[in-house]
Formats: sequence, structure tokens, C-alpha cells
Amino acid sequence: GQMLEESGGGSVQAGGSLRLACEASGLIGPEFSMAWFRQAPGKMRERVATVDTGGIVTYGYFVRGRFTLSRDTTKNSLILQMNRLRSDDTARYYCAAREGPAAFLPAEDYPYWGQGIQVTVST
Repeated sequence: GQMLEESGGGSVQAGGSLRLACEASGLIGPEFSMAWFRQAPGKMRERVATVDTGGIVTYGYFVRGRFTLSRDTTKNSLILQMNRLRSDDTARYYCAAREGPAAFLPAEDYPYWGQGIQVTVST
């Protein structure tokens, strides 16, 4: 089965909100950092938000207070609440995990990935 499975994507109008969830298998525990990345067509995969093993949350520069990342260690899940969505937030969003600290690490440093989920924001 999947180690990471995303849910909650979909279509929304600009200014709206979406909540993405990532369920992690039992193999991924508190010693793992977890993150959301996104990739739009023709663009590189970019980091949206990370929570590392110390519980510190960091965000990509473009978030600018619009998104909130939270981790529920009892349910082994990662939640990304996205508010004030813009058309340039349209992308496929991926949940990722790696063992150890990760605050600003890029995509290539994460060995575990979900399949991704589409987010489409229309004007």
C-alpha cells in the first residue's frame, strides 16, 4: 500500500479555501519530517510547507500567511489549510516525507512521496 496518500484537492474559485490531508502509513513516524510540494505544468516542483522532526514549520515564500500546515502525530496525518487561493496556486500537490530534519530542503532530498492531488483555482 501507499506510504503517503493525499486527499482533499479539487476546484475552487480565487479567494476560496481548500484543505489537503496526507495520511501516512505506520512506517512514517515522528522521526520523519513531512512536507507538501507542488508542481504546475512546465514548472519545477517547489516546496509549499514543511514540518520537521522538531515540530518547526516553514513555508515557501509565496505562501505569505495564506496557508497553515499542521501535523497530527496521533493520526499520523499532515494537514494543509489553504486560504485566499489564487490562480497561480493551481498545481498538483504532493505529500512527502524523509527521516530526520528537513526545514528548507528541496524535493530531491525526500525519498517518500504520495501520488499527488490536483488543485485548480479559477478566476
